[in-house]
Amino acid sequence: MRVLLDTHLLLWAAAGSPRLSAEARGIIEDPGNAMLFSAASIWEVAIKNGLGRADFRVDPRALRAGLLAAGYVELVISGAHVVAVDGLPALHRDPFDRLLVAQALAEGVVLVSSDPMVGRYAGSVRVV
Repeated sequence: MRVLLDTHLLLWAAAGSPRLSAEARGIIEDPGNAMLFSAASIWEVAIKNGLGRADFRVDPRALRAGLLAAGYVELVISGAHVVAVDGLPALHRDPFDRLLVAQALAEGVVLVSSDPMVGRYAGSVRVV
């Protein structure tokens, strides 16, 4: 299965955080899964780290390099992804999460998130 992790799960996985649920850890460690991260998540980290948000206190360059070194595949942001955001219902206000949902739908991958609001979207969204 191709799995796109949301930003918080990426941060928790990269840091080995105890906030990462056993279910999320199982998905990440399953060798049958192809793990993806979105350029949108790196963008979100860069913005929120720059704003001084404590929960995003990480160097986006180091995060990206570490994910690539760990075998994650980077999902770039395409025009098709951006346009797909327009077709989403207004269930969530976070533009980064909305873009991740649109990317998952457009690419036919499973978006794994810790956010129950993201789970309200139809399609392959799994809340852990």
